[in-house]
Amino acid sequence: MIKNYFKIAFRNFGRHKLFTIINIVGLSIGISAALVIYVIVNFDFTFDKNHRDSEKIYRVVTEYSFSGNVGYNGGVTGPLSAAVKAEVTGVKDVVPFFTTGGMNVFIANKTDVPTRFKDQDNLVLADGRYFKLLDYNWLAGSAKTALNEPYQVVLTSNQAKIYFPKLSYKQMLGKTVTYDTIKTTVTGIVQTPVENTDFSFHDFISYSTALNTPALKDNLQLTEWGSTTSASVLFIKLADNASPANIEKQLNVLLKKHNPPKKEDAGNTQVFHLQPLSDLHFNKDYNNFDGGHTASKTTLYGLLVIAAFLLVLGCINFVNLTTAQASQRAKEIGIRKTMGSTRRQLISQFLSETFLVTLFAVAIAILAAPSILKIFVDFTPKGITVDYLHHGNILLFMLALIFVVSILSGFYPALVLSGYKPVDVLKNQAHAGASKTRNAMLRKSLTVTQFVIAQFFIMATILVSKQIYYALHKDLGFKKEAIINISTPYKSPSVSLQQVFKNKIAAIPQIELMSIGGAPPSSGNTNSTEATYKDGKKEIKTDIQQKFGDENYLRVYQIKLLAGRNISRADSAKAFLINNTYAKVLGFGNPSEAIGKVLDYNGKKMEIVGVMADFYQKSLHDAIKPLALLIPQNRFGSRTFHIALKPETTGGDDWKKAIGSMQKSWKELYPEEDFDYSFYDKNIEKFYETEQHTSTLLTWATGLSIFISCLGLLGLAMYTTNLRTKEIGVRKVLGATVRQIVTLLSTELIWLIVLAFIIVTPVAWYAMNKWMENFADRTPISWWIFVASGAGMLLAALFTLSFQTVKAAVANPVKSLRSE
Repeated sequence: MIKNYFKIAFRNFGRHKLFTIINIVGLSIGISAALVIYVIVNFDFTFDKNHRDSEKIYRVVTEYSFSGNVGYNGGVTGPLSAAVKAEVTGVKDVVPFFTTGGMNVFIANKTDVPTRFKDQDNLVLADGRYFKLLDYNWLAGSAKTALNEPYQVVLTSNQAKIYFPKLSYKQMLGKTVTYDTIKTTVTGIVQTPVENTDFSFHDFISYSTALNTPALKDNLQLTEWGSTTSASVLFIKLADNASPANIEKQLNVLLKKHNPPKKEDAGNTQVFHLQPLSDLHFNKDYNNFDGGHTASKTTLYGLLVIAAFLLVLGCINFVNLTTAQASQRAKEIGIRKTMGSTRRQLISQFLSETFLVTLFAVAIAILAAPSILKIFVDFTPKGITVDYLHHGNILLFMLALIFVVSILSGFYPALVLSGYKPVDVLKNQAHAGASKTRNAMLRKSLTVTQFVIAQFFIMATILVSKQIYYALHKDLGFKKEAIINISTPYKSPSVSLQQVFKNKIAAIPQIELMSIGGAPPSSGNTNSTEATYKDGKKEIKTDIQQKFGDENYLRVYQIKLLAGRNISRADSAKAFLINNTYAKVLGFGNPSEAIGKVLDYNGKKMEIVGVMADFYQKSLHDAIKPLALLIPQNRFGSRTFHIALKPETTGGDDWKKAIGSMQKSWKELYPEEDFDYSFYDKNIEKFYETEQHTSTLLTWATGLSIFISCLGLLGLAMYTTNLRTKEIGVRKVLGATVRQIVTLLSTELIWLIVLAFIIVTPVAWYAMNKWMENFADRTPISWWIFVASGAGMLLAALFTLSFQTVKAAVANPVKSLRSE
């Protein structure tokens, strides 16, 4: 029986090759999109799902509020973990650890010079409680003893093979690993996690090592309740039946007990929250430990919607074309029913045909998926490779997809086809009456749905592109072109070495101007503090952003000075500039009124000597905040060189020569450090990588949705013209022109597209408004976006229809009428 079903299905495919190809192509596009998007979504939603009792594991995080400005920190105060263990009930495990990095690692070898691994990141100070909280597979050593003593280290298997490539894991135990000057002994090797995880640490140094090393101990700030760093991390596991809300309440009672709010801090708050482990990968406010890939649930759900839309478009094509073809199979159905076939058998037959079409589409999707992943490699998470397609969840998804698509696409056509009555069919009345009307209405409704989806994608794509263009071309309040940023090594031997580098760069003829300081005007780094202004009547306490630069900082970036004077080296530690936003917060309507005012700033009295024009400190997602520009202190640490280049001659290589000269100078002073530089305008573009990726995805989705919709439209046009061949012949004999025939055949379908435009416009406008709320500064939603998308869709439809309608209109009427 089943063999017979498939044999008939293949015969039917052979008779209707073009319609079969249209159905397979439409479904394969939808299924390919669904498969690739599911791979991405499944990847992000499976982070840290392998740990026991993961639903009971929480990270303690900190939220601040200063004068209405809210800030977030994934870390906690140093002494909190000990206080939680002693005073909070309902907590089963308290697991503190401290993230660090930038250390040079030295491994002894047979030569006198140890092997050096520069600037190793993803290092962590932890103890045995870490491995009790999170599940690791131990290859050597034991979780019970590995980090109990000072100067011990546990390595992941991948990192261990980097340090000791020729040793077995057991032979590595007892070996020495030196972090800068801190010597540690390897006491354990754990398997590098194969599951998706945000815990990307690979060197676990015993926590007690820090307690015995003054420099590290100072970083822990174990007695400072008023200081919070994101490196100080605290995880807890709740006891059975413990309430997260109750634990959170106890934590904040604890904070008030040990760090009671001061009277002058009224309006400023600091509170602890519990962040579930499942939220770690998705919360950008608190970030994960290495500042790496953080997914957005909104984006992932949006991707699923795109996949569903493309899949629905393919299914709609199938339903439309199959029901439109019903009359061509009516006699077959009538004869089979007369010969004794039941409706159930006919439904099975038609579903088997749908299953075969879906199977072919899935096969094409599977073959295309690796190529699609390579095309989108720039904005898929790093862990996704072609091998990920063999993941068990992906295979289950494909099986489910075959079943769901077969039912969605095939069930209604199967009901329609199997419902014909043999008597009506054999009298050529299969399309008479209510059945014909119902089928026609369904096809129209589905066609409208197709073009609603396609036009929504067009409108969304235009708006996202418009906002990205606006962000990249808006005046941000500073110059960003022809500026290079270079940061000196954090562990540079002395500030005098930085001065030597500055002198060497200043001698390069292609350099116009240079400044030394901290971060550029707009960056991903945030450095803020509190400042207080007393005007005699009230006290204004504000959280302000800090930027550091010398007297050339404003000149390099061409930031305007609205009032007062520029800062100079003599102003160090006693005067600074503020931005216009901060001047307004302090109550000064005119920038000049702020000049000479004194603020309490980090325990010092600082005078305002100038007011800068506002500029964006981050991307357009964030509003401009109060800001101060200070002279950097002459102290040990990294500095950023802000270098303005002279205009490059057309076709010249002036900038290339300048960069080569800078690299040569760098290697003379920092021979062991890599020379890294970046053009500042390229760094600004990176702020909008997410939006650019969204735009690319929408462009692809728009193109595919238009293609699928027009494919279905072409199929319906072919069916309509075939059905009306005799009518077209009669009209031509009676004098109808080609234009009149094309208009006749196109009008109904064009009205369906216009109806789709009317439906989608308010929906798209609402969705666009919601998306634009993510930007503090945004481009207006212009009327032409909707007109352009509607007109574009209409032109694409007319172009598609013209292939069939013009062909039918110019055909010789003698041929069509002779066959009748």
